[in-house]
Amino acid sequence: MSDVVVRFPPSPTGYLHIGGARTAIFNWLFARKHGGKFILRIENTDTERSTRESVEGILDGLRWLGLHWDEGPYFQNDFHKEHIRAAQMLLEMGLAYKCFCSKEELDKRRQQALHEKRSIGYDGRCRGLSQDEVKKREKKGIPYVIRFKVPEREGKIGYDDKVLGRIEKDYSEIEDFVIVRSNGTPLYLLCNVVDDIRDGITHIIRGQDHMANTIRQLLLYEALKKTPPVFAHMPLTLDPRKRKISKRTHGEVVSVQFYRERGFLPWALVNFLVLLGWHTSDNREIFSKEELIEAFSIEGISKANSVFNFNPDDKEKIKKFFTDPKALSINAHYLRTMPVDELYEYVKEDFIKSNLWRKEYEDEKKEWFLSTIDLIRSRFHTIKDFARYGRAYFADDFPIDEKALKKNILKHPQLKALLPMLSDVLNGLETWNIELLEDIVRAFCEKEGVKPGIVINGIRTVITGQLKGPGIFDCMVAIGKDRVIKRLAHLAK
Repeated sequence: MSDVVVRFPPSPTGYLHIGGARTAIFNWLFARKHGGKFILRIENTDTERSTRESVEGILDGLRWLGLHWDEGPYFQNDFHKEHIRAAQMLLEMGLAYKCFCSKEELDKRRQQALHEKRSIGYDGRCRGLSQDEVKKREKKGIPYVIRFKVPEREGKIGYDDKVLGRIEKDYSEIEDFVIVRSNGTPLYLLCNVVDDIRDGITHIIRGQDHMANTIRQLLLYEALKKTPPVFAHMPLTLDPRKRKISKRTHGEVVSVQFYRERGFLPWALVNFLVLLGWHTSDNREIFSKEELIEAFSIEGISKANSVFNFNPDDKEKIKKFFTDPKALSINAHYLRTMPVDELYEYVKEDFIKSNLWRKEYEDEKKEWFLSTIDLIRSRFHTIKDFARYGRAYFADDFPIDEKALKKNILKHPQLKALLPMLSDVLNGLETWNIELLEDIVRAFCEKEGVKPGIVINGIRTVITGQLKGPGIFDCMVAIGKDRVIKRLAHLAK
């Protein structure tokens, strides 16, 4: 399928949220799998809500995720004349008509239909108006919309969805739908079809919430004498309360930027999001970019909705720290296993924001910096953890974990004297390496008659502020002689 052409058509009415990002990922993977084309189209027909800021946020989010497009971004409003031309052509072909029914009239008829337990769809009142009657109403200045004339046929119209199988609907159940508003603005239904025809879209991979549009769009393809693309409707992403994830309902906690700011790695987020509604036959969960492209198939998309595990009612807690265990696990895997040279750039970006960055980490101390982040990353889950839990390696103002303080220091009051004494011993060393430090510390413990574990855990808390971490002698070497001695000595004050 080298002629595959897909598109991602976000609406610029807010940030790039995870549902939209997942749609982009599936389309991007499908295009890359088949050597096809991935088009970015900004569907900005909602002029009141569309903003340039939202456009930039979407573009930035896609770039950060590594979802580079082959064409675009195109802006739907730039093709307004094409959309109007298509509507006019349908009118001329007798496949659409002008409807002069006002909103008040339509509402009144719907209420009456509800009262009489009839279908509330449009009753086709203007469908049979003569040309003379149409001209007469136009001359009076009566506003009108353009409605598509659904064929009066028996039977069903349908399509073979690549995810859900055969989807059909009776012609009798489809009302004549609006394709151009009374202000002359074409609706999404028409614009989308015209744009997809122009761009040569072969496959449409989108959420199941768009299924209501598909049958009507098939009618438009037929009327315009064009072959429709293949449709694949993905399951929705829901919150734990089974509500569709949306910007309006959940706010910033479902934006891509939210997870970027909380230390997620871009490919880790891609890897996590693709698992929301897709799987391989062996249920594998970790993929490199090349592996995921090779493994991806529409057949692997689930029919069932997926759940994004966070507490939607505790947004303040989420703002402090993200809680989805699988997302954190996948992010931790990449953070702990990726080449340290690649990790360096992400830590640097966060350190700049945290005021921990030093110019020397780019030149004379870069080797030390790389070895240090490599040492301490084994227990971390996000990029933020380097500044949060690893601050003691890069600055002297670092917090002491309360549990560590109680367990490793306050529980052993003798350390207030022992650790400054050890500091004096270490100050006399001319060599500072792991082997020597271990020998010195253990000899010191034996001499003072104290268990090595008590002293070692005390050292860890005093010099790193943490309860756990890498080997203590590795930590002492990474932090450096001067800082270790000073921190141990400070305990006596």
